[in-house]
Amino acid sequence: MGVERGSGKGLKQMLKRCSSLGKKSSVDVNFNGVPKGHFVVYVGHSRSRHVIPISFLTHPIFQMLLQQSEEEFGFFQDNGLTIPCDEHFFRALISSINP
Repeated sequence: MGVERGSGKGLKQMLKRCSSLGKKSSVDVNFNGVPKGHFVVYVGHSRSRHVIPISFLTHPIFQMLLQQSEEEFGFFQDNGLTIPCDEHFFRALISSINP
């Protein structure tokens, strides 16, 4: 049974899975150098790596980016979560989300 595109089920599963990251370990940084409470996304054609706070998952702008990622690449991505937008645009969005 696959995840239907556009149904929101895949996005909800992704958000649920990501929101639990970092809660099970008492270690501050995991073996990939990702601090507790953060996750990695890859942005643009060059797939530049960005470490994002889990708190961004609830922000409407970031949820739109995740939805675009699901639409373009599908829910199950083998090479990490890729955000399909220009890196400069992504950085501007992220800086607008930062408190």
